[in-house]
Order: sequence, then structure tokens, then C-alpha cells
Amino acid sequence: MTTKYRFRDKYRIQLREKDHPPPHVHPTGGGVDVMLSLETIEVMMGKARPLIIKEAQASVAAHQVQLLEDWKRCCP
Repeated sequence: MTTKYRFRDKYRIQLREKDHPPPHVHPTGGGVDVMLSLETIEVMMGKARPLIIKEAQASVAAHQVQLLEDWKRCCP
């Protein structure tokens, strides 16, 4: 599990090596564990406060190209 980005001090965007398709990341921390699609940046699974989801989506959107490249490299 690799933390790629942090937001609000206690939240992380994680890419889990050898994870299952479709391409996604896990915003975690502070009791949150959500799956966000790297293609649509929508919640695939899990729940969190709407503000946390929006901030996670903004972080993923800002780094979407790099995250997709990282996904392809570690989750063939």
C-alpha cells in the first residue's frame, strides 16, 4: 500500500499494489475507507462525509494522469 497524496493532515490517497481492476484508489484515514474510480473519479464503494469525498475527488482529479500511470505500473 502506497500513500500517493495527503489532504487535511489525516487523510491519504492510497494506491494498493497488485489490487483488482478497475483502476481505483483508496482515500483513507480518520475512519474513512472509500474506493474512487481513477477513470470517473466517482465513489465505487464506501461512505464518508460529503466534504471529505469532494476533497478526495479534487486531489485525485488534480493527479489523475499520474495515478493512472502508477496503477498500470503496479497493478497489471
